[in-house]
Amino acid sequence: MGRAFEYRKATKLKRWGNMARVFTKLGKQITIAAREGGPDPDMNPRLRVLMQQSKKENMPKENVERAIKKAFSKDEADYKEINYEGYGPHGVAIFVETATDNNTRTVANIRSYFNRFGGSLGTSGCLQFLFDHKCVFNIVPKADVSLEDLELELIDYGVEELNQDEEGNIILYGDFQSYAAIQKYLEENGFEINSAEFERIPNDYKELNEEQRASVQKLLDKIEEDEDVQNVFHNMAMPEE
Repeated sequence: MGRAFEYRKATKLKRWGNMARVFTKLGKQITIAAREGGPDPDMNPRLRVLMQQSKKENMPKENVERAIKKAFSKDEADYKEINYEGYGPHGVAIFVETATDNNTRTVANIRSYFNRFGGSLGTSGCLQFLFDHKCVFNIVPKADVSLEDLELELIDYGVEELNQDEEGNIILYGDFQSYAAIQKYLEENGFEINSAEFERIPNDYKELNEEQRASVQKLLDKIEEDEDVQNVFHNMAMPEE
């Protein structure tokens, strides 16, 4: 297959290259996971993986503990996960995932970015048909398990694609609904999970020239800068390296 893997390599978000951004994003995800599944990682699979990921990212332990406490504090604002969908310049579809404590502020900001850079914010659900919602696991390979054998084994658990990245880690892609089954298999079989995320992979791409890509990138960069934004996905075809 390879489509999802190649897209992901070409569109790694800049915010993950910034430690402060990483901590902010993970902190919000930990708070939301703790609120939805409880503060005990042994009883909350999603929280367990996020705490493992925070260690990989060298996120201070006190940051993690503070994020968990925030989920149950009456004095803290409640984060809500809200998605925004729209079109950028040249008809590029853009899907924005946010975690916000003030939807009025966030939607006003997101709309202003689209308007300022030649795009338009659409209605909720208008882009669902353009993106496949996937769970993505980054795991450490095991010397006694080949990629081929692992792929055959994981097909029954919902894995649709398997690749290795530049660092030798294994990247697994599965349907959004298969997250829990895949995580359970990996944990029960002793695989070390570096990260587990949800991504939206486009099933159609917009081919643009360099000047057009630059105009779309200005909008993407502006959206990425917003503190409420967790992820930005789009269907602009990226140039081959």
